[in-house]
Amino acid sequence: MLVSDFVFTLVKYAVLILIPYFTLLLGYRLFLHPLRTYPGPLLAKISDLYAGFYALGMRLHLVTYFDLKKYGPVIRHGPNKLVFSSPKALQDIYNNERVTKSHVYELTITSGKPSIFNALDKQKHRQKRKLIGQAITDKAMRSFEPTMLEQIDIFIKQVLLASEESKPVNITDFTKRLGADIVGHLAFGYDLNMQTDSTNRFVLQGLAVGSYQNNSFMQFPMLKHLRLQNLLTIVGYKARMKYKNLLQQMITHRLSQEKHARNDLYSFVVDHLDDPAVGVTTSELWRGHHHTTTTAMSALFFYLAQYRDVYEKLATEIRQTFESEASIRTGPQLAGCRYLRVCIDEALRMSPPVSGTLWRELYSNESGKGPFIVDGHVIPPGTQVGVSIYALHHDEEYFDDPFTFRPDRWLTEDGATLSCMSSAFSPFSIGGQGCAGKAMAYLEASLVTAKTLWRFDFTLAPGKTGHVSIGAARKEAGRDQPKEFQLYDNFRSSHDGPNLIFRERSL
Repeated sequence: MLVSDFVFTLVKYAVLILIPYFTLLLGYRLFLHPLRTYPGPLLAKISDLYAGFYALGMRLHLVTYFDLKKYGPVIRHGPNKLVFSSPKALQDIYNNERVTKSHVYELTITSGKPSIFNALDKQKHRQKRKLIGQAITDKAMRSFEPTMLEQIDIFIKQVLLASEESKPVNITDFTKRLGADIVGHLAFGYDLNMQTDSTNRFVLQGLAVGSYQNNSFMQFPMLKHLRLQNLLTIVGYKARMKYKNLLQQMITHRLSQEKHARNDLYSFVVDHLDDPAVGVTTSELWRGHHHTTTTAMSALFFYLAQYRDVYEKLATEIRQTFESEASIRTGPQLAGCRYLRVCIDEALRMSPPVSGTLWRELYSNESGKGPFIVDGHVIPPGTQVGVSIYALHHDEEYFDDPFTFRPDRWLTEDGATLSCMSSAFSPFSIGGQGCAGKAMAYLEASLVTAKTLWRFDFTLAPGKTGHVSIGAARKEAGRDQPKEFQLYDNFRSSHDGPNLIFRERSL
């Protein structure tokens, strides 16, 4: 009885304390908070639960798009968050030396050592980016191209095998494996063989789960504070150890060779690995670099299958430019395929590899150096700001008929229109913390698309299999566009399909 009385008393006092606390907090966030005048959903104004809920459902990018349409070009999307949708905000936030990544990126640090993804200090980020960037410059890519072409040839062979049996090819799965194999060689000169062997494919699922977890924590920090990741750690212990063993195997294999035996990332950073001054770790040499290309290629193949006039025009350009599949490589001919480039750009516009909001905030030591202004708005200290890339890429003010795949829009001779679109186009982000692998992504996407279209014709798979990645009128808001490639906001865009039937063309 005494125990039950004690528990009852404890609960009673907890309630008496918590109710006034949350009442005061609610009142402050609604009526006294520096962001109180900004429009937005009521729940978003008082709690990160709003963004967290939709992040868990992987549709926060869609909700953000509709909220911006409803409330205007700048909205309050959390108690201390402002989302913008304008080219001016893009420049003011991401090209601003006074701004760094938001503190929520720290929630994604797992080993105690920040990676190039979650390093908040810009100087350390620059050092990491400079080191890793050496292996993906235009010059480095030229020396790496034979290895990339070998992996792309394996991709073509896998497509050929599927075509001979009229089996559907899931482009997301095929390009993920291709990207991982390329990055395995780029990072450690190691052949993961994911395209031809299922043994190491568990890594892809593990990376997807990790990305989902990180995005959930960043949008709803309470999940991290409740230490829910410990449960995931216990549940996924075997998979985590399997991943660590594979990584160690890759490193050991590379260490058995002379450090400059290959033109890989390892050879560029080996003298700085685990150096506290730089902090580049072996695990960040290859993790995540293939996601951008996977989304670009999956979306492009989807839209080519949907828009047959574009398909025919691109296929004609490629087949008239190159005499053979083997002749498709970097050089003037590939660079001269202008329509190929604008098709890739249009796919990146409609399906940005990072569809959500990249949160930024003012450096703590910059708050006393004048106001932080974003697109005319003075940003209070402690506010996280960002631009919704998906919303910006689908804004009618910058892109006419934004949900239509129209590569020819980028070929306009109207300088003002082209400048307007270019200012709002940011699939790789901008500034010093933008994607370092932009050149590599364009090269891989160009080579894969050109070689595939030179060798094959393709269509969407029949029946339900071919509708995996297609929007439908009966689906939830934002997924009802019948010709839109469906993205799932997982920080990086995740997706499934398209499922295509390939047929080797007669020469």
